[in-house]
Amino acid sequence: MADQLTYLFSTRTSKDLAERIAENYGQHLGKINFQEFSDGEFEPVLDDSVRGGRVFLIGSTFPPADNLLELLLMIDAAKRASAKNITVVIPYFGLARQDRKDKPRAPIGAKLVANLLTAAGATRIMTMDLHADQIQGFFEIPVDHLYASTIFVDYIRNMNIENLTIASPDMGGAKRAKNYAGHLGADVVIAYKERKKANVVEEMFLIGDVEGKNVILIDDMIDTAGTLCKAADILIEKGAKSVRAMATHGVLSGKAYENIEKSQLMEVIVTDSIPVKNNLSSKIKVLSCAALFADVMKMVHEHRSISSKFII
Repeated sequence: MADQLTYLFSTRTSKDLAERIAENYGQHLGKINFQEFSDGEFEPVLDDSVRGGRVFLIGSTFPPADNLLELLLMIDAAKRASAKNITVVIPYFGLARQDRKDKPRAPIGAKLVANLLTAAGATRIMTMDLHADQIQGFFEIPVDHLYASTIFVDYIRNMNIENLTIASPDMGGAKRAKNYAGHLGADVVIAYKERKKANVVEEMFLIGDVEGKNVILIDDMIDTAGTLCKAADILIEKGAKSVRAMATHGVLSGKAYENIEKSQLMEVIVTDSIPVKNNLSSKIKVLSCAALFADVMKMVHEHRSISSKFII
């Protein structure tokens, strides 16, 4: 068992999740005093001495960019306060869709964020369901990449759905869907989509048979929900009895809530990696990832293996 003191702090927009993580961890969140200037500049100051301790800084880096900047400033504050270990817990890793240079003169935003976190003083990263697995390789420090399947697979089993089929809304998620199906003993179908630009699906085709099946669409994130809703339409058109969607990160931007509410989706299940306004749609259900992160944080602190927490 580790005898090093631990300290937990949170960014402001991730405080609800961080409080649930702290409760599961068995420790209170540390206090941060924020000084704000009239032009929008802010300065987070850690209220506790963290000298020689292990600091867990919790914060998802969804827009606006201030969320990332706030986390970077907190890392710098912990480093300058002589923390021995700085583990940055990022339930939702923003800019992960910018994982490669897919067009001329485009940035690789995920790599830039990795560089910034390391330069600020992070000694370890903990995150969940990166949009692209290879982002782990952008870091020169340890990365604990957790999977929401640890939460979702048991939840699906407890639903006792007959004639279950797992679906991927695109080719990129085929491996994820196959892994879920393997654990659940279900069939797999794939929706093949063609885009003209981001967030706009032009055409979609179904690979596989869903006649008389209850389908669960699996994805890593839901942004505008356009892809999921279009996939649900096609699945129902092809004979599916019901369609649900399950995604780790509920980004839910633009008309996402409206799209989901008007769609043929029976239910949409996400985690609380990003705050969700679930009062805007009766179809959205939120499962907490707090216990998963708290357990892994304890294992890391106590230098124990975390392999038991990896389903997929």
